[in-house]
Amino acid sequence: MYAPPAEGHGWFLRRYDQNRAIQFLNFIGELSVLAIQPFDGEELRKSSRLVKKFDDQPLTLADAHGLGIIQERRIRVCWSTDQHLGLTGARLVIQGV
Repeated sequence: MYAPPAEGHGWFLRRYDQNRAIQFLNFIGELSVLAIQPFDGEELRKSSRLVKKFDDQPLTLADAHGLGIIQERRIRVCWSTDQHLGLTGARLVIQGV
């Protein structure tokens, strides 16, 4: 399962408040098994290609980065409130909340 940290932080911020969003960041900071994918020049190129591929969608670069990770790791289930992360076929656990 894939749960993008930026998506989770945004969800808690919009749904609750800044305090809960920071608690979420603290929580994921404590998860030793969590791997954060860096965003470097290569990731920028891959994400840019996905933004262009789905040019009929208002994808952010963060959305495209998540899509790239989902594709590369063959992730089938994603925790996200952002429908764009389902564009390549991953099932979204939380939709439109």
